[in-house]
Amino acid sequence: MSDFSFSTALSLMRRTAPFVLFRLAVYFGIAIAYVLVTGIGAGLGYGIGGFWDDDTRLAASGYGAAAGFGLTAAALYFLREYVLYTVKAGHIAVMVELLQGREIPGGQGQIAYARARVSERFATSNVLFGIDQLVKGVITAVTGLLQGLMSILPIPGLDRLMSLIRAYLRVAVGLLDEVMLAHCFETRATNPYEASKTALVLYAQNAKAMLINAAWVTLWVWLLSGLIFVLMLVPAGLVVWLLPGQMSAAGVVFALLFAWAIKAALIEPFAIACMLQAYFKLTAGQTPDPTWQAKLEGTSDKFKSLGERALYWVRPRPQARGL
Repeated sequence: MSDFSFSTALSLMRRTAPFVLFRLAVYFGIAIAYVLVTGIGAGLGYGIGGFWDDDTRLAASGYGAAAGFGLTAAALYFLREYVLYTVKAGHIAVMVELLQGREIPGGQGQIAYARARVSERFATSNVLFGIDQLVKGVITAVTGLLQGLMSILPIPGLDRLMSLIRAYLRVAVGLLDEVMLAHCFETRATNPYEASKTALVLYAQNAKAMLINAAWVTLWVWLLSGLIFVLMLVPAGLVVWLLPGQMSAAGVVFALLFAWAIKAALIEPFAIACMLQAYFKLTAGQTPDPTWQAKLEGTSDKFKSLGERALYWVRPRPQARGL
């Protein structure tokens, strides 16, 4: 039914425990930043609104909270390259090493080791981020090329249900862009654009099987995320109780933030560990099919862009401070 093992994924999580803890620190730090800055904004608004009546004070508190939340979101938007480079790609790098039977350090040395592997493959965070964006676009194109996609679950006569399934699979492919990056680590490629092209052609050759695996993993991700959200309503409610004014609606937002932090720190890497197994198993011993490469070149401008950049790839100097 699937090409991965939950027990192997759990083993990868255990053996990369330093990175799991690192992810927890990063993502809960982000969630706490949202809560703190939102709370500060609410407090400032509440205080300024005190010069007027109670209704104005409550409104000012809400505006202050929204401003604090928005400012935090804007600041973190500019850190998304760093998170991808240091956290997500780093964790994938060490998981790939373990899946290939290579030894990696333990403790904090594991994080430094991962950073070195990412730097070897992609040099700088903006290179990795640019490749990731191109890969996402190509994966979407591959899904569109699969005319027989719905043969995965053939249920004749149920058009509405099939529409939901198509939407569900579009969500499932969101797991796959980071898996494509794993090919660069597996092959120790020196040209990340060329390696990403190869990874995408191999994915296209096995897209139906990969989507089936992604669909199963996505189902578990949703179920676990929903459960965590319900559990996070309790601490989120406590935070709201400490804030000024009547901000009960913020409890749902904070619960979503805390649930997102756990999902990003624990559930997503577990899902990636499953999909890495499926990708390596399905593509083992395969070479890129020229037919699929031609289809992608004729369909996706982003795939052609990967090829063009591969031709002119010159490794830039790595950024300072390990970036």
